[in-house]
Amino acid sequence: MTVTDLEREAIKTGLAEGSILLVDVREPHEFAAGHIPGSVNVPLSTFHVAQLPEAGGRRIVMSCAAGVRSVRALEMAREQGLSLSEHYRGGFKDWLSSGEPIDHDM
Repeated sequence: MTVTDLEREAIKTGLAEGSILLVDVREPHEFAAGHIPGSVNVPLSTFHVAQLPEAGGRRIVMSCAAGVRSVRALEMAREQGLSLSEHYRGGFKDWLSSGEPIDHDM
């Protein structure tokens, strides 16, 4: 499986331009405690491609805490017939440690 690692700047640019849909696959309590503004939560523990919101022409990019669960979500999406390959390599930990803004709402 091909996985494309995206860095923080690519995520920031994609969110600002509206060209990516950032899917955070952490669990709901993790997402509620803090997440990247504009991201949506589809937990890995119950992941199914049918739960993904309409991308509206945006590229779907997976994200998690540090880049492990997001790769698993890509694998699961492919198993379920959706060809996705991009994830935020550093995940929420990279975003937070760099001082980027976060949201706390669901």
